[in-house]
Amino acid sequence: MSIKGAAPEHLRITPHLMVKNTKEAIAYYQEALGAEVLYLAPLPNGENMHAHLRIAQTVVMLTQEDSDPKRQKERSPGGLAAPQTLGGTTVIFELYVDDVDASFESAVNAGGTPLIPPADAFWGDRYSWILDPFGYIWALSTKKEELTQGEVQNRMEELFEKMSHGECGSRE
Repeated sequence: MSIKGAAPEHLRITPHLMVKNTKEAIAYYQEALGAEVLYLAPLPNGENMHAHLRIAQTVVMLTQEDSDPKRQKERSPGGLAAPQTLGGTTVIFELYVDDVDASFESAVNAGGTPLIPPADAFWGDRYSWILDPFGYIWALSTKKEELTQGEVQNRMEELFEKMSHGECGSRE
């Protein structure tokens, strides 16, 4: 959609999320991730909404799934549905932030479910996971150190060796 001021970037992949309730999703993403609404429109059935948001430097589109499963299937031959309808998600949205601890707390306070609390990871990031109220997983991360591929590989191998002996958790 080439909507002035709300169009996705040319030659960039733009996430387009199916949600159960667009208005609730917009409110959550504004509070949790500082989203800015760029475009909002009711769909022709008057029940559903479509929106474009800016989260960080990325345009994210939202569309509310149809509440009638038969109509939803007819309109979305590829099987598009919200994660709650599908019983899970197949994507993780990775967002690098200035302060992962503060961003994690904000996302939880806004209604997200903590899956992995912020911790230092072997690949050099401080890393966490939030499940948003709409069924999507957001990996919030802050870069702590820049490593070579070899350093990351060595740390991973050391971690997996410790894990195989029951010596530590999964992300130390």
